Amino acid sequence: MQKKFILNLLFVLLLNVIVKPFYILGIDAEILRRTGEDYGVYFSLLGLTYIFNIFLDFGIVNYNTRNIAQHHFLLKKYFSTLLTIRVGLSVLYFLLVFLSAIVLDYPVSYFNLLAVLAFNQVLVAFILYMRSNIAGLLLFRYDSVISVLDRFILIGVLSFLLWGRSYSEFHIMWFAYAQTFAYAVTLLFAVAVLYNRIGVIRIRFNKVFSLALLKQSSPYAILIFLMMIYYRSDAVMLERMSGKEETAIYAQGYRFFEAFSMIGYLFAGLLLPLFSKMLKQKEKIEELLIGSFRLIFAVSFTVATACFVFRKEIIEWRYGAVSQVVLEHSSASFGVLMLSFVAISSTYIFGTLLTANGNLKRLNRLALLGVLLNFILNYYWIPQAGAYGASLASLVTQLITVLGQIYLSYRVLQLNISLKDWKPLFVFVLVMEIGVFAYLQFALDIDWRIGFLIVGVFGIITAFTTKMIDIKEGMKLILSK
Repeated sequence: MQKKFILNLLFVLLLNVIVKPFYILGIDAEILRRTGEDYGVYFSLLGLTYIFNIFLDFGIVNYNTRNIAQHHFLLKKYFSTLLTIRVGLSVLYFLLVFLSAIVLDYPVSYFNLLAVLAFNQVLVAFILYMRSNIAGLLLFRYDSVISVLDRFILIGVLSFLLWGRSYSEFHIMWFAYAQTFAYAVTLLFAVAVLYNRIGVIRIRFNKVFSLALLKQSSPYAILIFLMMIYYRSDAVMLERMSGKEETAIYAQGYRFFEAFSMIGYLFAGLLLPLFSKMLKQKEKIEELLIGSFRLIFAVSFTVATACFVFRKEIIEWRYGAVSQVVLEHSSASFGVLMLSFVAISSTYIFGTLLTANGNLKRLNRLALLGVLLNFILNYYWIPQAGAYGASLASLVTQLITVLGQIYLSYRVLQLNISLKDWKPLFVFVLVMEIGVFAYLQFALDIDWRIGFLIVGVFGIITAFTTKMIDIKEGMKLILSK
């Protein structure tokens, strides 16, 4: 099982490292640079559509992935009914999004863009449902291709719109329409993959089964809804409390944060079905858990450290010459967000484990605490510090959440992980901090790009030397039968 995890992780990382960062930092960030405040509006509306995303899914994706991984024969039984439920949930989703936009007093001029973005989320929800069935069957390579296909299409379409024409004008609605096209093509491909497994896809409604399933999946729905609130409400609160310009500044750093956060999301996508199957078969999960955690922590901490050290240079490099005030404000927000990246990467490991074990009530209580804390901190810090305040609120919320998840994992699963297993982590962090401090003292004249590379390479070497990443153990798993 660990061999399958490592091999598919390498494959999915290869695809995503090539495609998704280029899309977010190359295409998406260029659109932000060209559209300015209009992107602030887009970012706020996108956050609103994400918050209510759960009403497109109601926890069905996580529930379905877990159950199909444990019982493959349920695929044909569940598929048509779940598909019908999702159609009904899509109607509910549209109503909630527009009702919320009216309550939040968004201008009517925003509603056209909001409608397209909401429809795009519907397409994404159907893609994720198809992927949950594919992942549940442990067809990770197909799932990996589908995970990047929409971005690959968007890169082609938007590259032409941004650079393939004789004039540089770009409208934010073009961005939304391009997403619609890419998601539609990706959905068709996912349907074709499943067609080979289950044949003709029919719409069928079973009232008793549907109500029972929604009741079973409701804990997943509540968890995802709460998490989306404290992941995405910052953009909505920023735009409503501080305006679209401040939201655009926040989005500059958030785009980097989001690009790197996909690493953790990929881990979770692979670990959920693996943890689910191992727990059902009563296999020991400690080795996979601590191995995956050390790996993602080493990667996330190295990336976050390099980005934090060179935060000003990175923002100026990607978004061009801006005023010193904007540069300072944007880079400060970006630096804090990258520290949050370390915490959120860890939640993808321990949160996924608790989800696979079915500990939804405990996770929901913890997530509710995160929501309340995030609202309070945003309400207090955004008026004072704008984007930087929202970043601080995110950091505090993520740290408390991941510590709570680690505590719950130990308490609920009685993990056989001692302090000795945590030792490489503490040594790794200590050596990294000493190394970066030494660099800042003696290498200030080096070009920042070279410096970024030096910090990254130093992090990789430190990860291997401190056994955060164990070559012998990794090779043994890969070469094992």
